[in-house]
Amino acid sequence: MSIFGKIKDAIFGHHAEAAEAQPQAGGTGHAGGAQAGVNSSAGPGQTPGTVQQTAASGAPPVQAGTAPQAQPQTQAQVSGASARSVDVEAIMNAAVKKNGQPLDWRHSIVDMMKALDLDSSLAARKELAEELHYTGDKNDSAQMNVWLHKALMQKLAENGGKVPADLIN
Repeated sequence: MSIFGKIKDAIFGHHAEAAEAQPQAGGTGHAGGAQAGVNSSAGPGQTPGTVQQTAASGAPPVQAGTAPQAQPQTQAQVSGASARSVDVEAIMNAAVKKNGQPLDWRHSIVDMMKALDLDSSLAARKELAEELHYTGDKNDSAQMNVWLHKALMQKLAENGGKVPADLIN
């Protein structure tokens, strides 16, 4: 798994899994509680093979073999994160408290990775730099670390994280 994937899982993992396990409104597991079935007997204005909406979704019947029109997705849904944003600051503060060390996750990529119990070695940070497309000198670790922290905060925000504005601007 990628370094960013490990960071994302450490922050989003349990929250996204819990949200995905809960059924949608109506308790059916389908958006809006709509269930679709194939109509094998034609009624007025229908042909065999027409998919009927069995909930009051207002969606028109669709011919079997054709895809219903896709609904637009939010960035959080596209990325696989919960539609509710995850409070990165709260999760990181809790991780620092659990770790027991005085870690400054708001300014240090090393401290952030330590708080999440991840490998914070130079090799791991260089790998993360590759993943996030860092084009600077990877031997200048101070400069790379500053860039990595900002890029990571931006990436977490793009994936559904609620990140303090001062950390992504």
